[in-house]
Amino acid sequence: MTQEVEMKDAQAPSNSITTPCGPSTLQHLKEISFLIETGAYGKEVRRIVRAVRLTIMLRRKFKAATLSAFITFALPSGSETHHKLSFYLPKEDEHDMDVDSASSAAQQGHAKHSLPEIEIYCYLIVLIFLIDQKRYDEAKACSSACIARLKTVNRRTVDVLACRIYFYYSYSHELTNSLAEIRGNLLALHRMATLRHDELGQETLLNLLLRNYLHYNLYDQAEKLRSKAPRFEAHSNQQFCRYLFYLGKIRTIQLEYTDAKESLLQAARKAPVAARGFRIECNKWAIIVRLLLGEIPERTVFMQKGMKKALVPYFELTNAVRIGDLELFRIVAEKFSGIFGSDRTNNLIVRLRHNVIRTGLRNISISYSRISLSDVAKKLRLDSDNPVADAESIVAKAIRDGAIDATIDHANGWMLSKETGDIYSTNEPQIAFHSRIAFCLNMHNEAVKALRFPPNSHKEKESAEKRRERQQQEQELAKHIAEEDDDDF
Repeated sequence: MTQEVEMKDAQAPSNSITTPCGPSTLQHLKEISFLIETGAYGKEVRRIVRAVRLTIMLRRKFKAATLSAFITFALPSGSETHHKLSFYLPKEDEHDMDVDSASSAAQQGHAKHSLPEIEIYCYLIVLIFLIDQKRYDEAKACSSACIARLKTVNRRTVDVLACRIYFYYSYSHELTNSLAEIRGNLLALHRMATLRHDELGQETLLNLLLRNYLHYNLYDQAEKLRSKAPRFEAHSNQQFCRYLFYLGKIRTIQLEYTDAKESLLQAARKAPVAARGFRIECNKWAIIVRLLLGEIPERTVFMQKGMKKALVPYFELTNAVRIGDLELFRIVAEKFSGIFGSDRTNNLIVRLRHNVIRTGLRNISISYSRISLSDVAKKLRLDSDNPVADAESIVAKAIRDGAIDATIDHANGWMLSKETGDIYSTNEPQIAFHSRIAFCLNMHNEAVKALRFPPNSHKEKESAEKRRERQQQEQELAKHIAEEDDDDF
């Protein structure tokens, strides 16, 4: 996955946010700032998380004039942060403002915030706006200024906002092909997060560093960092999915296909349904890994909703491997070489050639009890100078590896296949059942670990009014929980 797959909102926000007669975008931003202020004073991180979710829902409505008005409302006019952020927001015409002057003037009398959380939040919304407007160089400068400010703040309520800043900091540099410039800074930030026991920041920065290394094909360095970085229970499902995907890519390059398959399939399964681009990338790599393991993915893998077109090259590749046709495999590899190159799976496709030959040889062994080596070479379509000798060496290696149960008659130049025994007399069915049971038990344990409960729920007794308010907020957020923080993908 060479380019950041930034998922867009799969559906429009709820009616409480999008109705024309409802509150304006500026009013919503002010309400979010009050939510952040409440969370900061009460040290409730969950309120900050909710504020970030609500901001993502408003993202498409951001305008320069609206953000400028909010920054003027939230920050003291003479502050350094206000001056920096105002520079990125040019003034627009009056009709671009989605709030009337009367309500703006009424709110203007509110006391200015001096909380670091509000300051970082202002940086965040301006940074999102700059990236959406494709002003990447300005986004780089804005994110760098915010990172410098974050280094001076050590508050747990800032950690959620800081993770977003880290993500867009790396993303803006990736969009300008300058990821290598920030690698040292990301390492310093990860060290700082570790010393501050900021586990959410460690998760985010570790994934950004792994992505940075893999972008330049530095797989050994990525594995060294991953193996030495502190590990703990995942706090963010999105970051855990990313970690599994990067781990699967590293394991694939290191020829550890079994572990790679498990990581990639788990990442695809845990990813939100709306994160289609991320799930497509996971499935592409998982298909290649399964083919390298000698497995043939089911047709339903390629028929998933929204993925059929993107997985066509890998479907044809799988068909060539399943048949064991070396010529068809070569044609498919050449036909989709551009797509495989952009997906960075070309090297893995080269490895598959041996699996195609082995599959074709297995089909021949099942079909014929005795066949000449020259006919084996013709059926495998070997295009070398001495195909018979090559066929003999291929058959010998397959017999040694246990891929086929046969012998070679060197005097007559034949391959003699042995009769297929009863597979149920072996331990293979037991091994297959064991793997399925272990998979189900593991999924159950992960589901139990993922259960979340509100803090101090056994101590607090909420009134009926508060309960109704909480249930209403939960219903509004339930529509967006599937694509929760989609831009992470």
